[in-house]
Amino acid sequence: MASPETHNVLYTAEFIDGPLEGQVDSRVLVHGKHDSRISMLAAVEGIEALFWYDEVDERDVQGRLHVRYRFDAGDSDPYLPTDEQD
Repeated sequence: MASPETHNVLYTAEFIDGPLEGQVDSRVLVHGKHDSRISMLAAVEGIEALFWYDEVDERDVQGRLHVRYRFDAGDSDPYLPTDEQD
């Protein structure tokens, strides 16, 4: 369980689409604010790729900030979703 001090500096980031769809991450608030844009480095079929996500909305969930992020395919490294492979 997180201490009250830790609880106040963390927020939950949820990735709602793209290669990280369904992933949830705890992130640190910087100067009390969350990131409106996040870059994530991930391995796709053994190759590292940089993915960009933009904020969709934010809400309070049981006293903790919860921010949802949408995939920005235009600024991200290309990847081929599993369901679109040959």
